[in-house]
Amino acid sequence: MNTPPYFLPYQNRWINDTSRLKIMEKSRQIGISFCTAFSAVRRVAQQGARLDVWVSSRDEVQARLFLEDCKEWAETMQVAADARGEMVLDAKGTTGYVLQFANGRAIYSLSSSPNALAGKRGHVILDEFALHADQRLLFQVAKPVTTWGGQLEIISTHRGVDSVFNGILRDIVERNNSKGFSHHRVTLQEAVAEGLVEKINEKNGGTESRAEFLARLERECLDEEQWLQEYCCQPCDHSTSFLGYELIKACEVDDCLKDFAYLQACQNPLYLGLDIGRRRDLTIIDVGERIGDVIWDRMRIEMRDTSFSEQETELYRFLKLRKLQRACIDASGIGMQLAERAREHCGWKIEPVTFTPAVKEQLAYELRAGFQDQRLRIPRDELLLADLRGLRKEITESGNIRFGGKSDDGHCDRFWAKALRQQASHYRSDCVGALVA
Repeated sequence: MNTPPYFLPYQNRWINDTSRLKIMEKSRQIGISFCTAFSAVRRVAQQGARLDVWVSSRDEVQARLFLEDCKEWAETMQVAADARGEMVLDAKGTTGYVLQFANGRAIYSLSSSPNALAGKRGHVILDEFALHADQRLLFQVAKPVTTWGGQLEIISTHRGVDSVFNGILRDIVERNNSKGFSHHRVTLQEAVAEGLVEKINEKNGGTESRAEFLARLERECLDEEQWLQEYCCQPCDHSTSFLGYELIKACEVDDCLKDFAYLQACQNPLYLGLDIGRRRDLTIIDVGERIGDVIWDRMRIEMRDTSFSEQETELYRFLKLRKLQRACIDASGIGMQLAERAREHCGWKIEPVTFTPAVKEQLAYELRAGFQDQRLRIPRDELLLADLRGLRKEITESGNIRFGGKSDDGHCDRFWAKALRQQASHYRSDCVGALVA
C-alpha cells in the first residue's frame, strides 16, 4: 500500500520510517496522530502481517478517538476490519478498544495504565508520552512487547525538562543517541512551512495566511511558556515550580465538580478553604468531600471585586451545610475581620489562619503530599492548573524558604484556597488552633 499523496512531507517521513525505535517531539495539532493511525492500519492489514499494534494513549477518550481514526483509514483503504468496541483483553481485566482485520491481526487502543501492555507482543505506539503519569514504568513495560520484531513509536509534545520523554531526547542530542532512536522533530513553524495552513484552510474553508495563522496561535496562548512548549518543541524549566505537572495530572478526573444541591444532600464529610482577596486578587471558596481517604473537589466559587458583605453571605451559605466538618479561612490582612466574625458565628468549626512564611510552607507541603499520595481528585481545569503550576518555592539570601508566584488572574489564589481546605481536612481535636492567629 502506497502513502496517500495528500500527506505533508513531515507526515510522510514519519509514516515511512521503519526504524526499530523512533521518537517524535512535535507541536500540538499538526496531524501526527492521524497519520500514525494510517501507518498502524497499513502495517496490520497487509498480507502476511505477523504482529498486532498496541497503542497506549493518555486517557480513555484519546484511546477511543485513535481507534476511530484507524477505522476511518481502514474504510478509506478498503480493507476489511471489524470495530469490536471496548473489550476485556486478559485475565487481569485489562480493557481496550479493538479493530480486528480479516487477516486475524488487530489494533488495540488502550488507556494510560502501563500494566495494560504487560505480556503483550507486537508493535507499540506511545501517544502523548510526556503526558502519561508514569513514563518510566510505561517505557519499561512497553519495550519488551517489541522483542519479536515490533516497532516502538514514541510521540509527544513536551511537559518540562525533567520528563522521561525529554531525558530520551537529551540522550539523543547530548550522549550520541546510545539507544539508537530515529529522531523526528516538527515545530509548528516547520509544519506551516511544509503546508499545514493550506491543509487547514482547505478543510474549513478559511483564507488565513501562514503569517496570520502563526501570529494568531501565539497571541491566543496564555503566556510564552505555553507557546514555546506546546508549539515550538521547547521544554520549559519547571525546576522552581512547586507542584510537578505529572503530580497534578495524575489526580485529574472528569465530572468531579457538583452543585450546591449535591452538597446539601451529601452524606460524607465536607471541608472548606477560603482565600480572601478584594480588588487585585480573587476570593476563592473551595469545598471538598471525603470519600474513604480521598478528598474530591466538589465546588469552587470565585469572586473578584466583590464586597465583603457579599463574600460573607456566600461563605455562610456553605458554613450552614450539615456535613461541613471544618473550614480554614485566610485571616491575613483584609481577611481578619471576616475570619473573626465567622468564628464567632460558628465556633470551633472555623479555623482562622494567618499567612506567615512558616504557615505557608506547612500548607504548601501538606497540599503537595496530597498530590503525591494521590489522595486528591481535581477537575480538568486550565485555570486551576495554572495556579497549581504557578506557585514557586524560592530561597531567600538568608536561606529561608519563601512561596510566591503569579498566574494570569491573581497570585495563585486557587492553590491557597485548596491548601486551606486540605488543612481543614487534617483537623484533629488535639490540634485545634495549631495554625490559629
